[in-house]
Amino acid sequence: MPTSAVGSSPLKARQKGFTLLELLVVVAIIAIASAGVAFALRDNSQTLLERDAARLAALFESARAQSRATGVPVRWRLTPEGFAFDGLPSSGSGALPSHWLGNDTVARNTAPVLLGPEPVIGRQEIVLQSISQPSQALRIATDGARPFTVQTVQAATP
Repeated sequence: MPTSAVGSSPLKARQKGFTLLELLVVVAIIAIASAGVAFALRDNSQTLLERDAARLAALFESARAQSRATGVPVRWRLTPEGFAFDGLPSSGSGALPSHWLGNDTVARNTAPVLLGPEPVIGRQEIVLQSISQPSQALRIATDGARPFTVQTVQAATP
């Protein structure tokens, strides 16, 4: 019978297979990799819609601040090319963008949004929707005192 280097005890037979800990580590690595792939494969139209909504909310806040600083009323409206901020410079350093980031974004309601110069502007809301995925829609809204926020529009159930 083989003995150890010391020569006093016999060697144990080598165990075959994996330990539970090794299997758990492999499963955890696979789960993390799967989650990474799922996030990488997100729907591009939803990502563009989210970016357009966040950008428009920031533009609304910027126009609102400029309106309060200058005392000039600012109105946001839709145009065939995108949108416009009436009351702000259309070119130069104070100009705000006037187009969507992607060609898949459309505003569902066409009412103008009034942005100032009063500190409290009244309730304002606009809904952005994906042209290719009509079920994807986001609301940009304020109660008039708080900043504009982006909210998910709940789909209507039949």
